[in-house]
Amino acid sequence: MLRVVVVESPQRAGELAGEAVAAVVAAAERPVLGLATGSSPRPVYRDLARRVHDGSLSLARTRAFLLDEYLGLSSEDPRSYRAEIEREVVECTDLPSAAVRGLDGAAEDVEAECSAYERAIRGAGGIDLQLLGVGSDGHIGFNEPGSALDSRTRPLELAPRTRQDNARFFDGDVEQVPAHCLTQGIATILEAGELLLLAFGDSKAEAIRQAVEGPVTERWPVTALLRHPHATVVVDRAAASLLERADSSA
Repeated sequence: MLRVVVVESPQRAGELAGEAVAAVVAAAERPVLGLATGSSPRPVYRDLARRVHDGSLSLARTRAFLLDEYLGLSSEDPRSYRAEIEREVVECTDLPSAAVRGLDGAAEDVEAECSAYERAIRGAGGIDLQLLGVGSDGHIGFNEPGSALDSRTRPLELAPRTRQDNARFFDGDVEQVPAHCLTQGIATILEAGELLLLAFGDSKAEAIRQAVEGPVTERWPVTALLRHPHATVVVDRAAASLLERADSSA
């Protein structure tokens, strides 16, 4: 069942998500996190850094898998998602860099890389908690509208709208945004033990309405969360503005 929590600010969302991550880390002998990038998860990473620094949390025995990556960018490229996670999480916490596995955007054999990624997740025992954001068109990871609900990790062409939305990370120049990506598939995402999606701002309101009120459809990939038994959506009031219901507020 999908739970909806409406918060007053991204900071409060980060605190709630940090609590959820801390609970997973405390409960597992070797916890496995799924990490997302972009602006939505950043309040979570700031909260995790605070917890590590005050001694209430350690990520030293945690492993992590990244949700997606731009095709054609090496991990050393500062615009890559691997580099972003190094900046936002690894450098700010005690999560070991060697314990983070990302998709190789510079892989020569893309299909082999995607297959190896699926095997690595299974070999780690699966992802305990997957953090997610959502695009204004409802994509999760880089699973664009029309993505099959049974899709696995694979290469994809990015939709023009997604490239335009992400241009802010490339000095505002959409032409610099890679046209292709590697992403966990929807079925891969749904195999995580828990899903926690964060969204802020009125530009995400329609995607959140679709996610919460359904129906499940490939037109809105985010609606796949309705099929997960332990999924939570944490949104601010702007992102929740089109909803008819919310389970709680914080």
